[in-house]
Amino acid sequence: MAAAMKIALLAVAAMAVLSTASAATYNVGEPAGEWGFGINYGSWASSKQFIPGDSIIFKYSPQLHDVLEVSKADYDSCSAARPTTTLKTGNDVVALPATGTRYFICGIAGHCSAGMKVTIDVVSASSPSTLSSPAPASGPGASNSPPPPSPSAATSVRVTAGLGLVVLLAGLMA
Repeated sequence: MAAAMKIALLAVAAMAVLSTASAATYNVGEPAGEWGFGINYGSWASSKQFIPGDSIIFKYSPQLHDVLEVSKADYDSCSAARPTTTLKTGNDVVALPATGTRYFICGIAGHCSAGMKVTIDVVSASSPSTLSSPAPASGPGASNSPPPPSPSAATSVRVTAGLGLVVLLAGLMA
């Protein structure tokens, strides 16, 4: 009976770890981590795999920028006329609860056409990685080496802490 109880508790702890390990939070545009000019948001987004339960954070000066969630047509044309969501705090957290494609632009005149736009593709957690390969580097000092690991991808921290909890529970039950 005691052995069955130990196994059940370990199974519950393992499921808790796995469920929390799948969600991550990303600062849009990291490592700069700021919604602004001079960042290739297409490259940034294509280097990530967003799954349901993840979140993205737009950090910016609210005096200079905003964030609008828009339709694909409005994204393509940089139109701020019909946003589905308007964010203006400068520290906006957007939950990604379901699969699908989401479109975000800066609604300040000229900012979207200057590159302040990002497409977020949320895929099933069971989908194989669909991260695109980077374009060949060109120009002086160009490199095709992979970017450094994301400082805000909390997944590895959660997994490490969660596995530590499972080991601790196993040790206490032994």
